[in-house]
Amino acid sequence: MSDEILINVTPPETRVAVVENGVVQELFIERTQRQGLVGNIYRGKVTRVLPGMQAAFVEIGLERATFLHVSDIKGGYCNGNTPHSESIEDHLREGQPIVVQINKEPLGTKGARVSTDLSFPSLYMVYMPYCEDNCVSQRIDSEEERERLIKVMDEFSEENGSGAFIARTVAEGADATALQADMRFLLKLWKSLQPQIKSGKAGLLHQDLSLGMRVLRDFYREQVDKIRVDSRETFQKLRHFAEEFLPEKVALIEHYTGSRPIFDLYRIEEEIQKALDRKVQLKSGGHLVFDQTEAMTTVDVNTGGFVGRRSLEETIFKTNMEAARAIARQVRLRNLGGIIILDFIDMQDESHKQQVLNALSNCLAKDYTRTSLSEVSALGLVEMTRKRSRESLEQMLCEPCSVCSGRGTLKTPETTCFEIFREITRDAKQYNTRELLVLASNEVVEMFLDEAADHLAELEDFIGIRIKLRVETQYSQEQYDVILL
Repeated sequence: MSDEILINVTPPETRVAVVENGVVQELFIERTQRQGLVGNIYRGKVTRVLPGMQAAFVEIGLERATFLHVSDIKGGYCNGNTPHSESIEDHLREGQPIVVQINKEPLGTKGARVSTDLSFPSLYMVYMPYCEDNCVSQRIDSEEERERLIKVMDEFSEENGSGAFIARTVAEGADATALQADMRFLLKLWKSLQPQIKSGKAGLLHQDLSLGMRVLRDFYREQVDKIRVDSRETFQKLRHFAEEFLPEKVALIEHYTGSRPIFDLYRIEEEIQKALDRKVQLKSGGHLVFDQTEAMTTVDVNTGGFVGRRSLEETIFKTNMEAARAIARQVRLRNLGGIIILDFIDMQDESHKQQVLNALSNCLAKDYTRTSLSEVSALGLVEMTRKRSRESLEQMLCEPCSVCSGRGTLKTPETTCFEIFREITRDAKQYNTRELLVLASNEVVEMFLDEAADHLAELEDFIGIRIKLRVETQYSQEQYDVILL
């Protein structure tokens, strides 16, 4: 089956699904009120310099100040006397105006990460105005092709001045004319920004393309046979964009006018709901359990109902092989980033361990986001990292539970009853009252009247105060109030 990109556009949001062999592998969501920030360029002001962290906070007008590490400082902000200094104080001072580009979205309570090392991507190239040496994507293996691309970039740079280019993966096989057209466009874009950068104007100086355009620019690959979009306006914009930069691919862009919603073609709405679940079922009967925290994500592999036919080791191996393929897909689908710990079922056979790692590595090779993978540790764990540049699917679509504050668990009614007993005992010693009123959830009040009824009566006799109960339907089973009457 062919690979497709499906684009669903509504006034409040744009959603993009990358479908490979009939199965959705990646999702991108951009809401009108919360458009992506990566790639945007701002003029801001240094608000704090932190020598202990070798970093600075830069105010650019967002909700939280952005974070700039000394390793991300290039261009005119490098001190001429100490251009390679690792001390942030040699480069920046508080109150200093500065031009930065966002390279990582705000995540959770953390502000966006920024850099002064500006970059401008196009279809085939990335232009780095403050770098000197042209280079080629590591995904291009052919040494002959790498040398050809370097030659094309070097010849262009000699004629057109400073800065450097990176040839992206899709540049492989592209003719020199197309590559040079890309480089001319990027150079023209950079020059057009010079007046704004020199003007001293604060705020947004350059905004990256919309999600639909970025997907066409960044996620086009040879395997893609169709790009379907259900909005006529967006379809026309994509066509115009392709006519200018991808004329040979204009025919791939289709305006979808079917009666079924475009995301129903491959049951993508259902896949989105599954991707928000903690548990993922495997076809064999096993399952995966995903736990996402601020520090890392853990994935636990279980055989579940799969008992196999031969030996225990064979059952474990088959489950782990299926899990490896499912994990690679779920990592992309959920857009998990940072540290990811994979707890495969323990295997004794070393060849089985290597085969599982190879299967995982091969599936992750299709991921355009940079990943790294470790060997199986002494504890049987596999550690991997994946570059985090935007929010995960869960962070984008969900918020922490207002009842459990994101813990995922609630205290039992019994636990809450015992807490109320202790609260009543404290109040009885501190205050002179004849009666107490306990406001609690229905589950807690039922516990008082049933299993804890004897304890409640004993407490009334002990403190000599009458205790009344009242159900508050809006309370969770952790919430309660003890009122003096």
